Formats: sequence, C-alpha cells, structure tokens
Amino acid sequence: MPTIRLLCTLCLLLAGPALPAWADINIFLTDLNSRAYAAPSDYTIRLSTQFGLPQPQVHSLIRTVAVPADAFMVLQLARMLGLPYERVLPVYTTHRGQGWGVIAKELGIKPGSPEFHALKRGDFALTGVPGGGKGSGGGPGNGGGQGYRDDRGPGEDKGQGKGEDKGGKGKGHNK
Repeated sequence: MPTIRLLCTLCLLLAGPALPAWADINIFLTDLNSRAYAAPSDYTIRLSTQFGLPQPQVHSLIRTVAVPADAFMVLQLARMLGLPYERVLPVYTTHRGQGWGVIAKELGIKPGSPEFHALKRGDFALTGVPGGGKGSGGGPGNGGGQGYRDDRGPGEDKGQGKGEDKGGKGKGHNK
C-alpha cells in the first residue's frame, strides 16, 4: 500500500507542470518559478513582450521581488486594474507574506468578483505575446480589461455605435 501512495505522489509531481494553469494559483506560480529559474533570459523576454515593458525594467522588477513569479503577478494585477506596476509594487512589498488574495483586496479587487476568482484559480498565462492572450486578465480571453475585444479584421469599421453608418457624424441616436 505505501508503494502505491508513493507512485501516485510521484505521478502527481511529474504531471504538475502539465496541469492546467487554472487549477490553482499556487500550481501556476510554482510552474512559473520553475520556468523562470530554468531559463531566466526567456522569462524576462516573455514578461517584457507580454506586458509591454523594456527588458531592463522587467529585469529590475524581478530583482526587486522575492521570486520571479511575483514579478508576473505584480504586472498582471497592474494590468487588471489599469495601474502602472509601480503602484502595485508597494502593496506587494507590504503584504507579500499574506498572499495574493490580500494584495488584490488591498488594491481594490473585490472578493467574489470575476477578477478575484481568476486570481484564486491562477487563470493566467505567460504567453510572451503582447497583451497576454487568453486568460491574461480578469477572466478567460478578455485581454486583461484593456479596452474592448475587437474581432474585426483590418480596415473594418471599429465604431462603437449600433446600426449602419449613414455617413453622419455619429453623435447619437436619430440625430
């Protein structure tokens, strides 16, 4: 019986990196730290690209936080809230031992909100793609709350009004 438990534990440990990021924030952060320690330069480049910061600034942030995954979370919370990461960093520094839920609450993310649930699930991804792609914000596929989602192709009307464009100025309904 102890051998079976040992084998099950070993299987879970080996499968850990393959588990979906949304399973739990701790699994996500552990995986992120493993990747960062294995390839620090790649990690810096991915953070830089995804969050639109120069690499030296990202490198400085990574040196400031306790572990590399914390740099991702500082940047992710900043994106979710539409704040510069420099506003998130002092809250992180003050409350880092209390967990990301406490930090999120201190920053104004309400418990029970979609953003808070995404945080608890670890519903994020380090894609290395500008804007982050699916799961980078408060929920799956919303782009982190940075504007509206735009599925239209190049050259298509991106107006915010309803109905057809009649060639007017678009100042409201029936005007």
